[in-house]
Amino acid sequence: MVYLKSMIFPNADLEFDFILSIKRTCYDSYYPFKILSGHDLHRLDFEPITILYGSNGSGKTTALNVIAEKTKVRRDSVYNKSNFFPDYVQMCEMHTESEITGDSRIITSDDVFDYMLNIRNLNEGIDKKRENLFDEYLDVKYSQFKFRTMDDYDQLKRVNNSRRKTQSKFVRGELMDNVREYSNGESAFLYFTQKIGENGLYLLDEPENSLSVKRQLELVKFLEDSARFFGCQFIISTHSPFLLSMKGAKIYNLDADPVSVDRWTELEQVRTYYDFFKAHDQEFMD
Repeated sequence: MVYLKSMIFPNADLEFDFILSIKRTCYDSYYPFKILSGHDLHRLDFEPITILYGSNGSGKTTALNVIAEKTKVRRDSVYNKSNFFPDYVQMCEMHTESEITGDSRIITSDDVFDYMLNIRNLNEGIDKKRENLFDEYLDVKYSQFKFRTMDDYDQLKRVNNSRRKTQSKFVRGELMDNVREYSNGESAFLYFTQKIGENGLYLLDEPENSLSVKRQLELVKFLEDSARFFGCQFIISTHSPFLLSMKGAKIYNLDADPVSVDRWTELEQVRTYYDFFKAHDQEFMD
């Protein structure tokens, strides 16, 4: 499924004219101006799965954030916009093939990290309250409480409740269970499967972060199936060789100047992996 057909970014001449039109000259940076044009990236044409490949600083995350702003997809975590980000986005031009649905979103590494941190903080809060309830159980059960007036009724119920139950049953009755805390990789993978539904445009910024190789391969299968069977379109920034190998993916190489469309086996980082394992091929035979 294709929702977003193409995105056109301002070229170097348009950027130059805009910067000249600015009266103030005290700005240290005109970001995101000069980033994509520096690689002569003017246009992206999208497939059901499109990948933006490049090393750090190549502009792949910048391009993804610009696309997210232009398409107005949902976003959970905030990011650092510059003073000129809205101007740059306004100068971009997008073409759609189908209406972009409301479930569409951008998922960043910050979103995944925040999710894992929230689970951890929630469980730490539950653990602390559980310890307090253990102490409270002992204080109540063995207290010298005496019922005198109806004002003591609630405390009477609490004392009787503690004396009828074991410590563990008392605490469980007063406290919710911990949210199951998975490993970082399991939590990250679960986050993607929860946030990615059917029939939507999804922008993924380096989804391999926090994922083991095994989990990356599982994510590859999940994304391929979502694009093939469930009407999803993906635009992904990554330098993971496992995500780059996705079937049918169109790969823009942002390390090339000008930006080119390459096969995943032609990319420098993938070739580095290949050469390394080939050099150690004999050790795998032993």
